[in-house]
Amino acid sequence: MKKEDEETLSRLRLRRKYACVMVNENKEIRGMLKKIRNFVAYGNIDKETLKELIIKRGKSIEGEKKKLKINDEKATKLAEEVLKNQSLNNLEIKPFFRLHPPRKGINTRAHFPRGVLGDNKEKINELIRRML
Repeated sequence: MKKEDEETLSRLRLRRKYACVMVNENKEIRGMLKKIRNFVAYGNIDKETLKELIIKRGKSIEGEKKKLKINDEKATKLAEEVLKNQSLNNLEIKPFFRLHPPRKGINTRAHFPRGVLGDNKEKINELIRRML
């Protein structure tokens, strides 16, 4: 992998395999995603998937391995707030999530219609649910 691709992944906080990161969509981020589209899957997440992600995989900023103890109502409010602001930085949640490898496997060498790499648009929700 090229050093500049590694640096781009690091700037997006994608330092490990099977990580999920919430980022603001702007010109700079779109440029970074275009640059590393051969290495990552990305798309727009919906409210229900984000709520599940926060409940099952959300970690507190305070402790290193402190899992969030959160109920359904609070997770729904957090998900709505994140989708409005597009940021987890102001909340008590780490802005990245560590996930499992997806159930039923993935094709990591092909781009979206046949594999998972690149822009998955709304299909990213299905992939994330398989990884929870």
